[in-house]
Amino acid sequence: MTWAEVTSEQELREILGEVMPRAAAKDRPKLHERDREWLAASPFCLIATSAADGTCDVSPKGDPPGFTHVIDDTTIAIPDRPGNRRADGWRNVLSNPHVGLIYLIPGRNETLRVNGRARLLRDAPFFDEMVVKGHRPRLALVVEIEQIFFHCAKAFLRSRLWQPETWLPDALPSHAALVKEVQTTRETLEELERYYSPENYNAKLYAG
Repeated sequence: MTWAEVTSEQELREILGEVMPRAAAKDRPKLHERDREWLAASPFCLIATSAADGTCDVSPKGDPPGFTHVIDDTTIAIPDRPGNRRADGWRNVLSNPHVGLIYLIPGRNETLRVNGRARLLRDAPFFDEMVVKGHRPRLALVVEIEQIFFHCAKAFLRSRLWQPETWLPDALPSHAALVKEVQTTRETLEELERYYSPENYNAKLYAG
């Protein structure tokens, strides 16, 4: 079967139709008070970045609700926490500052989207306000907001994401088993199970 590729915006518009006026006008250049309230309630966001050569990355970030620090009406900061040290997104920002963020609130079907330009800081006075369990972040991503808007609920309604009866956490083997199967590792499966256990991970959430 021949693949019918879309190659122009005109063709795209012929398929999708024109943007609804309300959707076209919903983005803002700075934080509204409701945006601040959403950030204060959100414990989780996704950060999309792209390197100068166009290669992309999307990285999840999570902390207690309100982990994103609001500096002013057009500037926010996201603390970095211990992870796998690949720093894919952070390396992208060093060569291309454009980022896209999606903020979630568990159980809520809408999301808050933020697009802007980012930079990495290794220290600033506001780092003291991002301490969790006694741990001050070593880095923070500062985002200068260029566009912010609320995104509708349709994707969450279609996926039934927040409905527990749809959840299938055991549909695949454990994470340790997946790692052992798809990667070449020196550790045994038993060692990986211990490493990825909730007890071990919880102990390293902020001091890893």
